[in-house]
Amino acid sequence: MTGALLDALFSQSAVGLHVLDTQLRVERVNTLSDAVAPERIVGRHFTDAYRLQDPEESEELLRGVLESGTPLLNHVIRGRLMEAPGPDRSLMVTVHRLDDPSGRPLGLLAAVVDVNEQEKSRTRVDALASVRRNVGHSLDMEAICQGLVSALVPQFADFAVVEVVDDVLRGTSAPVSPVRPDVPLRRAAQLGVDGDTPVGEMRHLPAGTPYALTAVDLRPRLIQITPGTPWLDADPVTAHMIATTGAHSLIVAPLKLHGAFLGLVSLYRCTGSEPFDERDLTLMLTAAAHTALSIETSRRYAHDHVIASTVQRRLLPQHDGARIAVETAHVLIPGRNSGCWFDTIGLSGARTALIVGSVAGHGLQTAITMGQLRTALHALAGLDLDPDEVLARLNDTADRLARERRSLPPGDSLHRQPLTASCLYAVYDPFTRTCTVARAGHPAPVAVDPDGRPVTLDVPEGPALFSEDSAPFATATIELDEGSVLAFLTGSRLSDDESASRVRDALGYPDRPLQDLCDAVVYNLPGASHPDGAALLLARTGVVPPERVATWELAHDRTTPSVARTLVRDRLEGWHLGEETIEATELIVSELITNAVRYGAPPLHLRVMLDRTLTCEVHDTSPVAPHLRHARTVDEGGRGLFIVSQLATHWGTRYNTDGKALWTEQEVPADDST
Repeated sequence: MTGALLDALFSQSAVGLHVLDTQLRVERVNTLSDAVAPERIVGRHFTDAYRLQDPEESEELLRGVLESGTPLLNHVIRGRLMEAPGPDRSLMVTVHRLDDPSGRPLGLLAAVVDVNEQEKSRTRVDALASVRRNVGHSLDMEAICQGLVSALVPQFADFAVVEVVDDVLRGTSAPVSPVRPDVPLRRAAQLGVDGDTPVGEMRHLPAGTPYALTAVDLRPRLIQITPGTPWLDADPVTAHMIATTGAHSLIVAPLKLHGAFLGLVSLYRCTGSEPFDERDLTLMLTAAAHTALSIETSRRYAHDHVIASTVQRRLLPQHDGARIAVETAHVLIPGRNSGCWFDTIGLSGARTALIVGSVAGHGLQTAITMGQLRTALHALAGLDLDPDEVLARLNDTADRLARERRSLPPGDSLHRQPLTASCLYAVYDPFTRTCTVARAGHPAPVAVDPDGRPVTLDVPEGPALFSEDSAPFATATIELDEGSVLAFLTGSRLSDDESASRVRDALGYPDRPLQDLCDAVVYNLPGASHPDGAALLLARTGVVPPERVATWELAHDRTTPSVARTLVRDRLEGWHLGEETIEATELIVSELITNAVRYGAPPLHLRVMLDRTLTCEVHDTSPVAPHLRHARTVDEGGRGLFIVSQLATHWGTRYNTDGKALWTEQEVPADDST
């Protein structure tokens, strides 16, 4: 029975059975292949009978079983039976030790099963799972293409190339098939054997090649390459690569979506690998469709980002807007966040509003919301309100915007996107050298004095815009030495002590040009890439030059308007202003002083200042505000402020703790010498 059992196993079993002696030579073997007779295998070393890819490792495993007696179960190796045609195959080997009745090792029984098709199926499943893991989790097109080739090489292909239409890489729409023969494709990723064409190289598809045909009809190609393949003559670069690498099998698959041609994926198998088959082609179509969807999503994001960034830049100040007592510099760091902004707004009395803010998120709607808030701030700044009042009214505007968004239909994408924004509003007064700051969910600014020493800025934090917090905003007023530098930065860059310390270190050389300090701050910020983007605004404080300003304390009586006109004329003639400007200013000052004498309270101060405009200010201690009236023909009064409004470019009333100031601004003609 034992002999009959062995004869049946070795003559009828579909499993390759091998009896090996202690030297790992084949003693007995069943019929394995029609191409190789069993008697040609008997007597050979096992690693000679099978041309294994790693014979040393296989021999070590066999000797381990012989020495320990522990069987080796279902171990997969790559190789092929000696003299058998074709490439290497996947073989599953199970090895048991054979012992005599006393337990002495006699040899090994090795069972070999061809599992090549099962392994190929497993490789396809693993490759497709790898594509889904590596592709589609990034909006960066380069990362998407690199993820595809990393998922396919080396387990599925020996060499992979991804080429994307150049316009698609730039964020514009993909061409609809059939595409022009001269459509430019740029190599976005490659992996595997070294190729002569670097990543980033652009080419046009040679006519009469599988690449060009796939681009035209969007159908994949499975091609077995031989030395006589005719289309290689039309593509010398690919022919050279194939000759160098020994590529013998090719799959060309289109990256397509809704009839649009995005690019090509080319997979090669080289010497020692089995050629692609139809099932491999099916897998590649699925992987290419997944990749094409990710590329199109990335393209749309890039397109929207370009639009949002353009809108953002158009909404930001287009020039520095130099002020008489403040020097400013700024830098906008590009990134995902398209809602960062900054502003410097000239206020009455040579004061300057310094503003930074950020709307969380990215895209066109974020940039639009930023523009709405910035426009509202410009309108509020003209009212000469304190910073905390400005932020309170800006928050009211933000609440209205949030209600409008919540009123959108539930299916609208904006309905699901919460709004979050922060803002910092500061006003610098060069006459008192003070900076009054209020903030809404924004980090406090960083400051250094003219010697480079840090200045402590204890600014109360108010609630962020669009938040449910109804806490009031508060201000802090800091007195600064002339030549101090203030740094306002958006986002969370100043929210921790380390970042603030780095910014102070960069600002520790306040005598350097302000734009150089801007760059130094960016270099010192943690995280060199700044993926979220940021806006940085620097301001160096100063004072109004004495030769550009004149201030007088005037008596509170009816003769004061005449005295004021004389003083103003003398000062403006000293500034070499034209007679037309002087006469208009005399009339403005006369009306303002008359109004202050009649309705105001002493003491009374007059200030004139020459910058890009000519400013006149009349200060008194009465809180009562004058009102512009349109006098009727028979009225004896009521025309003063109307006359002022006609002569001045801008005018208004500014309140403080000591009363109010009426101010006007006049444009200075270009031909007036200053």
